[in-house]
Amino acid sequence: MLKPRHLEAGDKVAIVSSSKGTLGEDWAIHKLDIARKRLENDFHLVVEVMPNALKGIDYLYRNPKARADDLMQAFSDGSIKGIINSIGGDDSIRLLPYMDFDVIRNNPKIFTGFSDSTSVHLMLYKAGLISYYGASLMTNFAEYVKIHDYTSHAIKSILFETHDKLEITSSPYWYDDEDDKIWWKEENSHRLKEYHPEEIGYEMIQGSGIAEGRLLGGCLDTILGITGTSIWPSVSEWKDKIMFLETSEEDMSCDYLVQILRNFAAQSIFDVVKGIIVGKPARRSKYEPYKEVFRQVVGFEAEHPELPIMFNVNFGHAEPIGIIPYGITCSLDADRRTLTLVESATL
Repeated sequence: MLKPRHLEAGDKVAIVSSSKGTLGEDWAIHKLDIARKRLENDFHLVVEVMPNALKGIDYLYRNPKARADDLMQAFSDGSIKGIINSIGGDDSIRLLPYMDFDVIRNNPKIFTGFSDSTSVHLMLYKAGLISYYGASLMTNFAEYVKIHDYTSHAIKSILFETHDKLEITSSPYWYDDEDDKIWWKEENSHRLKEYHPEEIGYEMIQGSGIAEGRLLGGCLDTILGITGTSIWPSVSEWKDKIMFLETSEEDMSCDYLVQILRNFAAQSIFDVVKGIIVGKPARRSKYEPYKEVFRQVVGFEAEHPELPIMFNVNFGHAEPIGIIPYGITCSLDADRRTLTLVESATL
C-alpha cells in the first residue's frame, strides 16, 4: 500500500463533493467560509475548491462524472497535497466508472472523509493507496464555534505528524443524534453542542488477547451498495485484517444489521479477519441492541465467539470522531481495551 506524505504548513488541499452537493446550496455555503478560515488559520493550509464542488445537490446528483472529474483533477495536480470531502450522501458508488486507478496510484496524497465516502476509500484501496476515514469539511472542519478537541488532535497526529506507534484513545465526551440537534443554519453558528461525559470507553463484546492486522472497513449503510462490485474486497483480501464498521444517523434497524452481518458471514469474512472494531452508534438507543446483534451473528451464528470485537470506538457518525487509516497495521488489545497504530499513518 502507498502511504501519502503527511501534510504541513503551506500545503494546498482540495475541497471536493464526491457524494451529495450540499456544500453548494445557498443555505450551506457559510460552512465553507467557517472551514476555510480554520484550514488557513489553524492548520496553515492553502484551500482550493474544485470546479464542480459548489454546483449544488441537483446538479451533482445528475452528473456523477463531474464529481469524479474533480477527484481526478485533484489527484493529477502536483501542487495539491491533500483532498477533503465536503459531506456524505448515498451514491458515491456512481463515480466508479469514471475513476482512473493509474492516476490515483501515480499521485499518492491524503484523502479524508467518512460515511458515503466509504465507496471512494475502497476505490483508493483498490488503487493501492492508504486513505483516512474521518474528518469531512462540513461536519468537522466547519463545526460551529470550534473543531472538537478530540477530532482536532486526530487530524494533527494522523495527518500532520508521523509516529512509529500511536494509541487511538477513547474520547472523554460524546454527543449523538438523539441529542437536541443544532441545525445547520448560519444563525446557529455561535451555538456549541453540549457533550456528555464518557463513562464506558472502549468495550469488548467478546474475545480476548491481542489481535493485529491492517485496517479495512467503513460505513455499513454504504457497504451494502458496494458488495459484489469490483471494489469490494475478496475474502482473501479480508484475511488477517482488523475490520472496522459503523452505522449512520439513519437509524438502521437491528434486523437490517443482522442481514448485513449474515452476508459477511456467508462470504466467510468472519472466518479470516483477526478482529472487529465497531463505531459508537449514532443513536444511543441502539447501543445495547447493536452489541447483541454482533454477539448473535458473529459469536453464535458464525461460530466465532473467540473473535475480538471492540465496541464504542470514536469513528463515524457519533461525535466527536477520530480518524481510521485504511491499510495501516493496528493492534487491538482486548484485555487492556486499547487500540494502537503500530506504524506511521503517513510518510
